[in-house]
Amino acid sequence: MHITKTAMITVCGRPNVGKSSLTNALVGEKIAIVSNKPQTTRNRIYGVVNRGDTQFVLLDTPGLHKPRSRLGDYMVKVVRESLADVEAALLLVEPIAHVGEPEKVLLQRIAEEKIPAVLCINKIDTVEKKDDLLAVIAAYSETGAAFDAIIPISARTGDGLEELMAQLAKYAQEGPQLFPDGMTTDQPDAQICAEIVREKMLRCLDKEIPHGTAVEVTRFTERDSGIIDLDVTIYCEKASHKGIIIGKHGDMIKRISTLARKDIERFMGTQVYMETWVKVKENWRDNVNFIRSQGYNEQ
Repeated sequence: MHITKTAMITVCGRPNVGKSSLTNALVGEKIAIVSNKPQTTRNRIYGVVNRGDTQFVLLDTPGLHKPRSRLGDYMVKVVRESLADVEAALLLVEPIAHVGEPEKVLLQRIAEEKIPAVLCINKIDTVEKKDDLLAVIAAYSETGAAFDAIIPISARTGDGLEELMAQLAKYAQEGPQLFPDGMTTDQPDAQICAEIVREKMLRCLDKEIPHGTAVEVTRFTERDSGIIDLDVTIYCEKASHKGIIIGKHGDMIKRISTLARKDIERFMGTQVYMETWVKVKENWRDNVNFIRSQGYNEQ
């Protein structure tokens, strides 16, 4: 079917509410990395979904938090900017009958931008009684925020997603297709590969160490046979962290690399050979030039 309309939708919410999981569920493949640790998504990630005559472009944003470093400042700025120039905002919340500070800030921003808002209550598969859900709806109604719709969903089971897409379709504007057929994200392949490696570090390593890392794909080449060769460098802030990332007899880096390679092969649809290095780069999070070189641009 010919695309004649587009809908740019910002998916926002506090860390860990399931923004990336929702984007992935709607797009149908893993483009936004998913982890149960906050600040997994540093950059804006676009998910692109073609349905009928409409192309939906979903902006998945970093969870709102108080910035503690240059990188943190950048992440908060991305959230603010992603609420400008969109057709609607989708505020994703957990089924908790309390409106927290991050939600209040986002509702204020949405009101300032004068854009339509949809309240999406995620993780309804964890709610035992219907009354619990009604209490959540009541808590958000009391904020005085004007929602076009309140839709309970489960990104995990797919419950409510059709209803959500039907609501989002109402915001579509006449206009040309923004992304070509078959393209599900605007992130270059190498960037997605780097994000997948970072996701595996978040899964495998404890506490603060993964947040003190950056991942760079220094080589991304495709052979005539279609096999992809990847060289990946992991930067960390301390020599002691380097030891933990590599692990005893190199076990940890092997585990991270194997998990990442499997996901990258699934994403690229071909065999991948990957070599991984770990380097120490002290205080990289406050080094503006390094942050820029990692693709976190500030314009």
